[in-house]
Amino acid sequence: MSNTETAPVELRCRPEDLPVGDTRRPQVEVITSRAVPLGGPRAMPVRRTLPQRKRSLIGAWCFIDHYGPDDVSVTGGMDVAPHPHTGLQTLSWLFSGEIEHRDSHGVHAMVRPGEMNLMTGGHGIAHSEVSTPETTILHGVQLWLALPDTARDAPRDFQHYVPEVHPAAPGADVLARVFLGTLAGQTSPVTTFSPLLGAELVLGPHATIDLDVDTDFEHGVLVDTGTVTLFDTALDRAELGYIGTGVPCLSLTNRTGDTARVLLLGGTPFGEEIVMWWNFVGRSHEEIAEYRTAWERESDRFGRVDGYQGKIARLPAPALPNARIQPRRNPPTSN
Repeated sequence: MSNTETAPVELRCRPEDLPVGDTRRPQVEVITSRAVPLGGPRAMPVRRTLPQRKRSLIGAWCFIDHYGPDDVSVTGGMDVAPHPHTGLQTLSWLFSGEIEHRDSHGVHAMVRPGEMNLMTGGHGIAHSEVSTPETTILHGVQLWLALPDTARDAPRDFQHYVPEVHPAAPGADVLARVFLGTLAGQTSPVTTFSPLLGAELVLGPHATIDLDVDTDFEHGVLVDTGTVTLFDTALDRAELGYIGTGVPCLSLTNRTGDTARVLLLGGTPFGEEIVMWWNFVGRSHEEIAEYRTAWERESDRFGRVDGYQGKIARLPAPALPNARIQPRRNPPTSN
């Protein structure tokens, strides 16, 4: 997915050492979303929780767009022309609908509910995303993962994985699909470049669960449907609850009489400073400018996407801002 903002904010993200405190009642930071038009004939709206000014990363997770349920007959659905990426992986996860993916690695694939597609664009990749004609309701998330310095020039790659549905704990009315990392006895075989967790959890009416998690990880809980409490903090639809490191167990409760669904994302704090602008992750303003120039000149760095039939051949890069990037820090969180 592309960041289609015409004046994207430059972000310089620095690692933080989060102090560890009382893990019995961890502090929960609530991050609300902001509306961003994605594109399409009538600009399908998405809800963006990361990056924001008060927090740029959760582990290596650096971008979270949440969209739908979206009636494509009203919004026109998703139609994102070929666009570039560097220094990151994109992860697509759908709850309903279908998206056609094409990229310059030669991959032509469908994104379907409950099936994970993970594209690596370290040195450079381009791709397009279009909701299919059969789609009536489009609903899902698009996630980005920043690549560490040792892998930020990784070659193009694409991984597809369909996780099985398992009970998250004996006796609990909670089902889990683990698409990255390990949780509740499930382990994903998908290769990542830093320690990570990604899982979908569906909680039955008024269900509650305590999930054992890695104390080296920080975690985010994104609510898709329902109202869910993370410890004693209520999270509504499209809100992201953040928990810092040092917490051995996450307590989740569905406060509604219907099912609730959340995404649980985690990872070790990203120990490097990165720069994000538009669809690029780099390490300096100069690198970002080089990536933009390479895309505008149709450099081999990004390759070519074949088969896209949209109105424009490729997304043009926005103009770089005049100001240089200023350092940004996530606020420390005590747990």
